[in-house]
Amino acid sequence: MSEGGWSAWPAPAKLNLFLRITGRRPDGYHRLQTVFQLLDWGDTVKLRLRDDGRVRRESGQGYAVPEAEDLVVRAAKLLKSESKTPLGVDIVVEKRIPLGGGFGGGSSDAATVLVALDHLWGTGLGEARLAVLGLALGADVPVFVRGRSAWAEGVGELLTPLDLPPASYLLVDSGVSVPTAELFQAPDLTRDAPPATISDFVSGPSLGNAFEPVLRRRSEAVATALDTLAQFGPAALTGTGGGCFARFDARADAEAALARLPAGMRAWVADGVDLSPLHRALSAA
Repeated sequence: MSEGGWSAWPAPAKLNLFLRITGRRPDGYHRLQTVFQLLDWGDTVKLRLRDDGRVRRESGQGYAVPEAEDLVVRAAKLLKSESKTPLGVDIVVEKRIPLGGGFGGGSSDAATVLVALDHLWGTGLGEARLAVLGLALGADVPVFVRGRSAWAEGVGELLTPLDLPPASYLLVDSGVSVPTAELFQAPDLTRDAPPATISDFVSGPSLGNAFEPVLRRRSEAVATALDTLAQFGPAALTGTGGGCFARFDARADAEAALARLPAGMRAWVADGVDLSPLHRALSAA
């Protein structure tokens, strides 16, 4: 896994198999319920240790995030500050997950930096403390730190690991990215859905995504992606981005559906996993 001092670490994508808002906390944050499905596909984060204490992002290819604002840089600096390590790191992110699509790319990249550097720096904070640090970076970071598909509540940080049925997913990037804060302020967003239970999710029909009707009304590209996927079965929005997906029991069926999509539609097939590829890599390190 190491070449020229570099080590490579997976940063998997995720899907929200449903997403509902059940209320708002006194601090203004919304109470959410969702199921995070981790995928066997995503970005790769490459790390090379430095002994001068500097944290550098070696390359920003694939996304135009300023280095100081990049979650991977912020994650490394947060871990460095918390652990008081004298070490530094060079970081390269090989992006595959679309920005702003709701597939969790930025959060997953940050979680991979936290988990991998805790190992490489020998800081030994462990999963629980890293998840707390991750929450300071973003609500989706803890699920990637924990590395297990999960039922989530709170702002998304209260996690119950789930063993989900094997499935393959056809993912479509509509190309639409709307700031999450803007979507949460949308007047037509349902903010008071009745709370669901894990048994509701397991046994009932799809619980839906509260942002899907909002984005469908605002974006023709999102509506087109959902309608195109719907010819193969139930189609859904993931997270608060413009990414959409359809679920298949067999990968061959997902691949066949991919081949039938209109030319130019940006799409992939990925398998769901209960244990993150990052944690498998950590176990092998």
